[in-house]
Amino acid sequence: MPGIHVALQVDVHALYRRDHGWLQAWLRRKLGCSQNAADLAHDTYLRIITSGRTPPLEQSRAHLMQIAKGLVIDQYRRRRIEAAYLDALACQPEATAPSPEERALVLEVLIRIDTALGQLAPKVRETFVLSQFEGLTYSVIALQQGIAVATVRKYMLKATEACFAALGDDRCAP
Repeated sequence: MPGIHVALQVDVHALYRRDHGWLQAWLRRKLGCSQNAADLAHDTYLRIITSGRTPPLEQSRAHLMQIAKGLVIDQYRRRRIEAAYLDALACQPEATAPSPEERALVLEVLIRIDTALGQLAPKVRETFVLSQFEGLTYSVIALQQGIAVATVRKYMLKATEACFAALGDDRCAP
């Protein structure tokens, strides 16, 4: 195995030398911030290292750009969730405000749940949102979606299982 590790190291080093400047400049144009660009370029190479595979030379920039785009989307999603959470906290009495550590933990959980819900089929996700955030009953959701109440139950079970799985809680797994 050490030979594989050394080969990966050599390949990543060559990839970094060849394309890092280009990637960081591309990200800087995309984000408008050199610090965020540097961070995301670094994270892009970390993804390459953790995957254990480097792209072929002719596909390296497209591969790096695909990874970086995903990281930009993740960063945007994280910021959107954080802003919504902070807005919700601002409506709470100051005496009940969570500590910075608690806020960080809750934010991490919210991001994991958002990711889990994002991987569900659109109808399942929409059913879950209508039930949990809009407060609609299963009957109303069924009418609105043009599906049976039993299907609403099935969708809610799938969404709930996905949320528990995202939290590392397999007590609700079948």
